[in-house]
Amino acid sequence: MSLTAAELAALSARAYTHMDSWTEAAFAATLDQPSSLLVSGEGAFVLGRVVLDEAEILALATDPAQQRKGAGRAVLQAFEVQAAARGVATVFLEVASENLGARGFYEACGYQVTGRRKAYYHRPGGGRDDALLMSRALT
Repeated sequence: MSLTAAELAALSARAYTHMDSWTEAAFAATLDQPSSLLVSGEGAFVLGRVVLDEAEILALATDPAQQRKGAGRAVLQAFEVQAAARGVATVFLEVASENLGARGFYEACGYQVTGRRKAYYHRPGGGRDDALLMSRALT
């Protein structure tokens, strides 16, 4: 299942209640990059990029109606398998420190906090939130 930039933007708008979601144009520009890797499934997607032996998850979204049903975990695992097939040894991501649900999800999937970017994210209602850097070795 492959989603268009418009479908990715709509899904992320439903899922990203804790922060501003990506625009259709931002998704389209990222998908046009040769390093991009998109894995989508029923109600969820992971978009990242692969550079040499590293992958960075840029966006992971699960439709609220599909949350806690395994859709997010399924696309994350498929992303990791496809990244490993491209020679990736480590996957990195950033998550808002106040997004406890996402943090718990990534930790349950084997990701560990490796750093922090202070005041990185803009909150929709104003203010800022730190980004936690997380990673997981695939090999």
